[in-house]
Amino acid sequence: MATANRDEEEVRKLNMQLRYFEQTAETLQQRLGMLNAGITDLSYANMTLESIEKEKENAEMLVPIGGSSYINVKLADSNKVVVGMGAGVSVQKTLPEAKAAVKERLEELEKTRVQAQQQLSQIAERINQDRNRMESLLTKLREGTQ
Repeated sequence: MATANRDEEEVRKLNMQLRYFEQTAETLQQRLGMLNAGITDLSYANMTLESIEKEKENAEMLVPIGGSSYINVKLADSNKVVVGMGAGVSVQKTLPEAKAAVKERLEELEKTRVQAQQQLSQIAERINQDRNRMESLLTKLREGTQ
């Protein structure tokens, strides 16, 4: 009987742990979604800066404005770029400085995404282990009551 009580207590603990890990996994998945959106946004910015570098002044360009929409513009000065720094702050930079800033932020987001994916994999593995252990205990408890 004492073994059954210990098993029941372990099942309760595993159940609580599983809920915690599942919530953590959901949070990590949301974070990955935001990171992927940021990476996509910065990748578009990087491609646009690469395109601008190849153009001459007064060249006509299609510039993405979001939502798969573009605007036709004339390039006034290809060496002045306004770069968002975060918290609503933007700074004017030269084209090479802007490219370097965008690439640096892109690399940081990529590293963060890899870390989040690794954490998610570890959590998923732990969830599977805990579920298997819980199923084993529940089977043992059912067999003991018959």
